[in-house]
Amino acid sequence: MATGDQIQIPCVMMRGGTSRGPFFLASDLPADPHHRDAVLLSVMGAGHDLEIDGIGGGNPLTSKVAIVGPSTVPGADVDYLFAQVRVRDRIVDTSPNCGNMLAAVGPFAIESGLVAPAEGLTRIRIHNVNTGKVIEARIMTPGGQVVYEGGASIDGVPGTAAPIQLAFLDAAGSKTGRLLPTGAPVDLINGVEVSCVDAATPVMLVRASDLGRSGLEAAGSYHTDPIFMAKLEAMRIEAGRRMGFPDAASLVIPKPVLIAPAVTGGTLVTRYFMPHECHRALAVTGAVAAATACVTPGTVAASLAGPISLPNDITLEHPSGRIVVRLEGGTQQAAPVASVQRTARKLFEGAVFARRSHMPREAAATA
Repeated sequence: MATGDQIQIPCVMMRGGTSRGPFFLASDLPADPHHRDAVLLSVMGAGHDLEIDGIGGGNPLTSKVAIVGPSTVPGADVDYLFAQVRVRDRIVDTSPNCGNMLAAVGPFAIESGLVAPAEGLTRIRIHNVNTGKVIEARIMTPGGQVVYEGGASIDGVPGTAAPIQLAFLDAAGSKTGRLLPTGAPVDLINGVEVSCVDAATPVMLVRASDLGRSGLEAAGSYHTDPIFMAKLEAMRIEAGRRMGFPDAASLVIPKPVLIAPAVTGGTLVTRYFMPHECHRALAVTGAVAAATACVTPGTVAASLAGPISLPNDITLEHPSGRIVVRLEGGTQQAAPVASVQRTARKLFEGAVFARRSHMPREAAATA
């Protein structure tokens, strides 16, 4: 709906896991990707460190968007397209998935009328458009209603909420088609051993000690070392090239992950980059990739984690606490099914406004 020089769009702001952002019905946004991205850049306020002229939070974790609609593939209930809106750059990147925002897709789909709730527990098969993979979400729906209050807690989010279970049914090869996109469990990049793994999202795993770090540093400390960040970025870009992303410099994948021996009884310590800032927690998709690498023979993660039999829980320590990934089944040829518990909450519902002056001329004329 247009109101003078503003374009009004229905929107629900939700927290999903340790991320937050607006959720839109696909039918409420332009079908043309170029026009759609112009709308997202405007409503989020991208291009300014604080995203002061939009509803983005000035941080990669709060500059995310979910677009949800009826499924376009057999066997799924809804489509979910994730968009990472760059805070400082006027760029919308739909190459990755986000497992944290994914946690809120089920509740949003039910409350938007896309999926009819069941009594007690509703299972929703979500087709992630970014990767082509299907994830099953299990939502608590007593009395056929979504509930947000409950006793589940996740590190990185205060308080407790209703649990949401996410099962990544076929995580391997989310963007590349292979669990080990380079064909090897270990590659040598700039003299450093790395493992390029694609499970839920493509990552480059590297031992923190091989880069002169402990892996226990505060998340914000890495960004203050431009030499370290430049080295990590150069390695990430080369890893991306070997994984099949020649334009990795302009993408947020692959994600670099520093790993180290666990210190509080977990499986590994992790520091996950997005890719230019260290995540204060650990992304769900990054956790699935790192956990899968722990049971993939020959990877740097497996060398640190030691032998692990399945089914088993992989506990990954991160700056805000821990995340547990349940792995079941799988072989050396196929990644195991990975399950993660998250929570979500609806924050507000209404409309957001995009500036007509930010739209391409042909899009502004029809809005």
